[in-house]
Amino acid sequence: MADEFKAKGNAAFSAGNYTEAIRHFTDAINLAPTNHVLYSNRSAAYASLNQYSEALSDAKKTVDLKPDWSKGYSRLGAAHHGLRQYEDAVSAYKKGLEADPNNETLKSGLADAQAAQAAASASSRSRAPPNNLFGDAFGPDMWAKLMADPATRLYMQQPDFVNMLKDLQRNPSNLNLYLQDQRVMQAISVLLNVKIQANTPGDDVEMPDSPPKERKRPADETEPVKEKKREEPEPEPEPMEVSEEEKEIAEKKAQAQKEKEAGNAAYKKKDFETAVAHYTKAFELDDGDISFLTNRAAVYLEMGKYDECIKDCDKAVERGRELRSDYKMVARALTRKGTALVKMAKISKDYEPAIETFQKSLTEHRNPDTLKKLNDAERAKKELEQQEYYDPEHAEKEREKGNECFKEQKYPDAIKHYTEALRRNPKDAKAYSNRAACYTKLGAMPEGLKDAEKCIEIDPKFSKGYTRKGAVQFFMKEFDKALETYQEGLKHDPQNPELLEGVRSCIQQINRASRGDLTPDELKERQAKAMQDPEIQNILTDPVMAQVLKDLQENPKAAQDHMKNPSVMNKIQKLISAGIVQMR
Repeated sequence: MADEFKAKGNAAFSAGNYTEAIRHFTDAINLAPTNHVLYSNRSAAYASLNQYSEALSDAKKTVDLKPDWSKGYSRLGAAHHGLRQYEDAVSAYKKGLEADPNNETLKSGLADAQAAQAAASASSRSRAPPNNLFGDAFGPDMWAKLMADPATRLYMQQPDFVNMLKDLQRNPSNLNLYLQDQRVMQAISVLLNVKIQANTPGDDVEMPDSPPKERKRPADETEPVKEKKREEPEPEPEPMEVSEEEKEIAEKKAQAQKEKEAGNAAYKKKDFETAVAHYTKAFELDDGDISFLTNRAAVYLEMGKYDECIKDCDKAVERGRELRSDYKMVARALTRKGTALVKMAKISKDYEPAIETFQKSLTEHRNPDTLKKLNDAERAKKELEQQEYYDPEHAEKEREKGNECFKEQKYPDAIKHYTEALRRNPKDAKAYSNRAACYTKLGAMPEGLKDAEKCIEIDPKFSKGYTRKGAVQFFMKEFDKALETYQEGLKHDPQNPELLEGVRSCIQQINRASRGDLTPDELKERQAKAMQDPEIQNILTDPVMAQVLKDLQENPKAAQDHMKNPSVMNKIQKLISAGIVQMR
């Protein structure tokens, strides 16, 4: 198992996924804590993320476990270099060369560390009084020295190189900004008479060392010339050392992917049996990829083999957690299981495990498709519950109990019985009408209005629904709306005494407003309530109605013409009923 995690870590490192590589190497170390190669590889991954302290810790562990292995010293030197501990880096590389004198990676690392050490020392001296060695190196004779050397003479024809040196003449402390440019390193070797070996990619067999990154220039340092510097190419990843076992694993993985592709092709052709065979073979070759299981589960789902689908999904979730697979893959397995459970549901309780499974999936990954499936399952469960609870005979008994409570003025108890009746029979218009009456008695006007409207929706010819709604609107002092409700009810039952009385009461209240018989408090209350009505607001903001209202005050003849328009007359009547307009 440790070798499997190591292989995954190597692959992630080669792909540049250093955080993932660290996770895999850590898993491998937990299984094989004395394997020096694992610490070495994780050190390289840490260094690639500029986490040099962690890289140093792993490098030291590598050397402790395998003191005669030159690779450990290479890691140690790279970590010290990244921490700018150049003297320690040089020492580490030298110790490595004692074990392996011909190791080119160690030689290159040593040269880089020595160059950085020399540059750091020179930079430090550049902040001393002017007459120091480094100041003299970038003095007036710098150009002559560089022209005299055959290697740097060619660079003098390159404008960007010349500009960099001019910047260094002005401010030698900017040297660290140009250390990655090999031309500058060559120039320093000429000016300081120090031989500096160029940095070249090594051929280390385990994993490429991560070169220390160039530091950023502090904001208060002199800004260098703005010409773009030539960037050195990134070193290619070093070839990994692969054992025979790792080669066999890689071959199986490749073969498994081919089986998966064949399974996908068969699935698209709806050749489900063939697809199952390919996915099964793929998982036998590589049990570290749960997508083979989730794909096979999808095939079983299409075939109607829901039990097999659920088994594959459960296995995918279990295996995915063992492998710490992508949470999206685990979520996909859970969603697929939930879908199979929904397909198998026959009663409302059957939806409960499906809903729970969808919720678990959403905790792994909030996918819109899974959320929709969850909402659909919850809705289907509720509808089935209503169907299972449906019992008109029982509903009638509950409604009768509510009527008895209503007669005894036990309105809250009556509401409970009417509510139970509606659960048993949601299409009972009488229960809605009776519950609306209870709400009206308790002063819960919005709830009463809602029940009355539901009553009318279920049975538009049931006059009680209109009397309930009109009564609520009348109590809310929306007399014009109540009048409309009563008149609508009379269309279905022209001789209904309650509706006729409602019309009479509404007209009486409206006429009081039009005659100006309202008390100041009543008028103020009615106007305030009217101003909250969107319909009244629309009338008052209508430019045509604004002109009409102006004519009513200033031009009686024009006002009479306006009154001949039924639409305008209706709006004026609404304003009169609301107390906004008074006729004298």
